[in-house]
Amino acid sequence: MINKYSEIALLLDFYGNLLTEKQRQILSYHFEEDMSLGEISELLNISRQAVHDVVRRSEKILRHYEDKLGLVSRFILQKQKLEKVKEKLLVQNKQELIEVINLIDELIEQ
Repeated sequence: MINKYSEIALLLDFYGNLLTEKQRQILSYHFEEDMSLGEISELLNISRQAVHDVVRRSEKILRHYEDKLGLVSRFILQKQKLEKVKEKLLVQNKQELIEVINLIDELIEQ
């Protein structure tokens, strides 16, 4: 499982354009550039509480989009399946090659 910072960074990659510029900027500072709420508040000349509120509200919005659309979940699942394909391709067993073909079929049908 991925940590919270990686999760929010992924959600931001997929759904960030659906947020306001300010929400996107604050989340990017906090989750991608690892800035504290205090550092962000000083940089943007707003209160720490305002930064906190924007972070929490924006996280909720991103998770709502993911619940409805599931793009990140699908991306992670496809990545895991491709890792399996890669592992299977390293082995030259006929049965395992058939399994690789089946995994590729699953990815294509999604």
